[in-house]
Amino acid sequence: MVLAALASTGLFACGRQAPEPVLEPPPEPAAAALPAPARCNDNDPLRSAFFGDLHIHTAWSMDAYTSEVRATPHDAYRFARGEAVALVGNRSAQLERPLDFAAVTDHAEFIGEVSLCTTRGSAAYTTRECRVYRGEVGTRGGRSGRMSALSDQLEEPDWVGGMPLMGTPYRSASICDVDPKTRPTTAGPIDSRCGDAAESVWQREGIAAERFNDATRECRFTTFHAYEYSLTPQLSKIHRNVIFANDITPKRPTSWIDEPEPLGLWRALRRECLDAGTGCDVVAIPHNSNLSNGRMFEVDYRDEPLEEQIARAELRARVERLVEIMQVKGDSECRNGMYGIGGGADELCSFEKFRAPDTQDCEEGTGVGALGGIGCVSRLDFVRYALIEGLREADRIGVNPFKLGIMASTDTHNATPGDTEEGSYDGAHGNGERTAAQRLVSDGDIVPPVRANPGGLIGVWAEENSREALFTAMKRRETFGTSGTRVKPRLFGGWNYPEDLCSRGDLVATGYADGVPMGQDLPRSGRSGASPIFVATAMRDPGTATLAANRLERIQIVKGWVDDDGGFQQSVHDIAGGKIADASVDLDTCAPSPLGSEDLCAVWTDPDFDPQRRAVYYARVLESPSCRWSARQCLAFAPEHRPSGCADPQVVPLIRERAWTAPIWYAPEG
Repeated sequence: MVLAALASTGLFACGRQAPEPVLEPPPEPAAAALPAPARCNDNDPLRSAFFGDLHIHTAWSMDAYTSEVRATPHDAYRFARGEAVALVGNRSAQLERPLDFAAVTDHAEFIGEVSLCTTRGSAAYTTRECRVYRGEVGTRGGRSGRMSALSDQLEEPDWVGGMPLMGTPYRSASICDVDPKTRPTTAGPIDSRCGDAAESVWQREGIAAERFNDATRECRFTTFHAYEYSLTPQLSKIHRNVIFANDITPKRPTSWIDEPEPLGLWRALRRECLDAGTGCDVVAIPHNSNLSNGRMFEVDYRDEPLEEQIARAELRARVERLVEIMQVKGDSECRNGMYGIGGGADELCSFEKFRAPDTQDCEEGTGVGALGGIGCVSRLDFVRYALIEGLREADRIGVNPFKLGIMASTDTHNATPGDTEEGSYDGAHGNGERTAAQRLVSDGDIVPPVRANPGGLIGVWAEENSREALFTAMKRRETFGTSGTRVKPRLFGGWNYPEDLCSRGDLVATGYADGVPMGQDLPRSGRSGASPIFVATAMRDPGTATLAANRLERIQIVKGWVDDDGGFQQSVHDIAGGKIADASVDLDTCAPSPLGSEDLCAVWTDPDFDPQRRAVYYARVLESPSCRWSARQCLAFAPEHRPSGCADPQVVPLIRERAWTAPIWYAPEG
């Protein structure tokens, strides 16, 4: 979530006795797993859609613990499978529908320190810093919060707007038993008390993943070993979730304390996993780029020699195969009015925006402080424009560093993966969101709760629900993201699809045989003057007997390209269905709109295709309008007693839940 920045703003009370830590002891050894089956009982060569969450925090993450969350990775996996778990505030929660797969991604940063400070009897447990972290004693000076106790700041930080501009922190000398004047590296002070603790926690995370991974032929639930690399320089959010293919992993996670630049993370993953010769495989997923002040997809190597530029772009493309387009802190698809974006406004780019509409534009530069509500917003904070920037880089150096499939997840800090239903949102950040009144607050916090949302889900088209099949699909980018709904979208691209393909029973087989699925490059056309043809389909979220889901409104194709002057261009095309009026929803009851379709399909040919110009295409599927979670919870209060968020002009009562497919790319021959 916010890492050390949150606590340093004084959001956590000092001098309050924290509940007794309940980090689970190492569980008993898991029973020997069966050999991985050649295929699951349920296996479809034309692939099925599986839903998961690859962005989950538990009490083993430093910020979740300070929010009084005590659920462990074991609890998170139990929740994902459909079991009830306890939440902060004497509550419990349970998914309406289990997930197919999940990965706990606790913060790599300070994971050893958190364990030392919350495990009674550890060598550091009684240090003042650990007592501050647990909330048992106050901090010195009043400006440092509980999480800052985990590191030593040797120099007074700069402050902007009352927020610390965080550089690379140092490890706490007392907790880790290191020289505070030595900058930590993976080969240096990390190999100390905190390094040993980090390795131990990572092993326990792995035990949890293995225990809940169904390796039988039933393939009912799949887990992945994973962590979050949480780089937050100067409160710009440049985080990655690191997902491993199997149980072969490095001995400990790489944090931004160890590698303070993304390039260092990619090189570490190449060295310790991809090129280690051990069978290790990995993808890193940039997430929540809307709070990066233009730094998530900044091309920062243009002053390097050309060979170095190409090498960096190739390494990034090798490691980063997907991008998170949606999570609790908002949508990162697009934003209207951004500098240098042609093609007109897209009305649907106003969906779940976290930054205020009047936030300054970074234009060609970058900024700082987005996580604290300050600093500029950049077009490169958004996935659509990062995809176009990738086209521009491919033209310039021959490599596209931003060839990214699309996914979404929650970023829950309640250990509640997949809890994305608007009608039963319980909050995502522990003690501060335990009641509806707290969740509906719109001020007094650097992350206003009412502007958060339940988050999204990743969808994967794979032959079966096994690690191998799911991870292979993620690497080939045959994925989609949703805003929490379980819509199933599909996109194929080719040159010879028949116009009546939607009415034929062999649509999917033809889609694969005569073209490519989402996540791939269009094949060569083979004939002069041809334009690419796309086939987009979507099946509505079926809901359950007790969970009403929305019908489908329309399918759109979004196209991006670079013009002759290097400018970014976009166009949006409605290809199936049509807009449904907001008035179809009764705001006094929030009953689902009766309008819309069960499924949609269209065959679409690009009318403005230029064979000499690179382009990127993805599908966006919209549900009929429905009430946002906040509108539903505001109805529980009498009008005169409704919390401030119920009147927040930045929070609209109606939304259109949606799904985004991974793109299909076109490149001119030669």
